[in-house]
Amino acid sequence: MVSPFDQDGRLDLDAARTLARWLVDHGSDGLVVAGSTGEATALSDDEKADLWRAVAEAVTVPVVAGAGTADTRHSIELSRLAEDAGAAGILAVTPYYARPSQAGLAGHFRAIAESTRLPVLLYDIPVRSGRKIAHDTLVRLARDVPNIVGVKDAAGDPAASARLVAEAPADFELYSGDDSLTLPLLAVGACGLIGVATHWVGRAAGRMIAAFAAGDVVTARQINARLVPSWSFETGDLAPNPVPAKAMMRVLGLPVGQCRLPMGEAPDGLEDTARLVLAQLGEEAPVGAPAVG
Repeated sequence: MVSPFDQDGRLDLDAARTLARWLVDHGSDGLVVAGSTGEATALSDDEKADLWRAVAEAVTVPVVAGAGTADTRHSIELSRLAEDAGAAGILAVTPYYARPSQAGLAGHFRAIAESTRLPVLLYDIPVRSGRKIAHDTLVRLARDVPNIVGVKDAAGDPAASARLVAEAPADFELYSGDDSLTLPLLAVGACGLIGVATHWVGRAAGRMIAAFAAGDVVTARQINARLVPSWSFETGDLAPNPVPAKAMMRVLGLPVGQCRLPMGEAPDGLEDTARLVLAQLGEEAPVGAPAVG
């Protein structure tokens, strides 16, 4: 979930509650709050805690807190704050910039998991973190740490994902962390999607996942084909995620504001592009957005 800001760049908790309810009404079975799409690195600890609490109180679906950082001690502190704020789980990203060894990664994730009673999802995204969680590290953590329950897989390697699903415990869950690879990852055992374009195509993505699970691969492929423009729109060099997602929410009448630096404001024309993407969706386009106040 994007983190709404007002015109002065301050965190807007009322808008966050409104957005959270809208996302649930439009197909989200849970919400990741203060993750990378939520501009986690631009939020203070107090802002994160306030955001987790506000969203957890606003919806009945699980709220997963993006509490991972590059610092293990800081991640532990945030995980405890998230638990106190009513989060249902923790999303722990691979420590970025530091590029620790696999032993360091394992120690980092173990320490976070041991600090909380909540279930922990690992977030494997080497393009942002600079370090891949190795297969053996993932399997060992899945087997040895009871509350490490799954992974948000944004590593871009479905063959490696298939091997992980085959060797990890049966109850270890793999979620697609790359919207455009969701269908391929479903084919090798993913159970769902933690998405970006799901801000506006949540229901359609849910139907695609349900169709695949029911064995209706043709329908799943047809839905995915209609969603390709949304997958493409959600990020790019001129407008990296979450700049496009916020533009789309504004077009839909949801007051989420602009991104804080270093992401910054949307480039000219991005909202017009968002309208074209919505038009291409046809019957898959979301309806019922509140009017701009």
